[in-house]
Amino acid sequence: MPKPQLRSVDSAPISAPPAFSFQSVSRHFGEKSVLSNIDLTVPQGQFVAIIGKSGCGKSTLLRLLAGLDQPDGGQITRAPVQPGQSSIRIMFQEPRLLPWARVVDNVAVGLTGLASRSEAKARAHDLLEKVGLSDRDGEWPSVLSGGQRQRVALARALIGQPSVLALDEPLGALDALTRIEMQHLLSRIWQTQGFTAVLVTHDVAEAVILADRVIVLDAGKVALDLAIPLPRPRRHGHPDLAVYEQKILAQLFGEDGAQA
Repeated sequence: MPKPQLRSVDSAPISAPPAFSFQSVSRHFGEKSVLSNIDLTVPQGQFVAIIGKSGCGKSTLLRLLAGLDQPDGGQITRAPVQPGQSSIRIMFQEPRLLPWARVVDNVAVGLTGLASRSEAKARAHDLLEKVGLSDRDGEWPSVLSGGQRQRVALARALIGQPSVLALDEPLGALDALTRIEMQHLLSRIWQTQGFTAVLVTHDVAEAVILADRVIVLDAGKVALDLAIPLPRPRRHGHPDLAVYEQKILAQLFGEDGAQA
């Protein structure tokens, strides 16, 4: 069984150019410091999970990455994108589908202003096939299950071929079995398309089964940067995964051995 690798951000090996980098980034809301001097570099194509207790700054970090908020200090750099590719797309816990638009049009809206209507629809059909919903393209969102709506949201987020996909607890509202199915789907699409993925989650098992690297935030700082060098596909309940889950839980709850 491989020993978990505890790495600092600065010493983490980088085998590809950076997708983005946070340099001494801070964010405050009034007197409250939410993020404090965050240094984080993520190479292109890596799957990173951000985990921590409520209020630790996970979603704030994701919003800063996506450009939905601005830091109070420090700098965020993002790699330039290729022609025809969008920079960063974000997927939320709620699907946020347009109730008056059919499934295919909900996906195609992700290319508004970037492609012709016919091209957008063609790409939408292709992505719906990839997420297993090619037979539901003409349906209204209201008739879909929660998992199906999230598949549509994933297709919409991917239609612009983003270099970075930011995921803000997108599977948190799903039932356990649907969540596992969506984890497998997300992993498969990430491996096929090669984008950089940044997942915010409260679920330690989800972080370990999906990510190459898990970042634990505590009080607005990086408390742990842990590589998950396990082969894919990964299966829930495998004993190798439990080693990494325990390391993360130890850090989160201050148990003995968190820094071993």
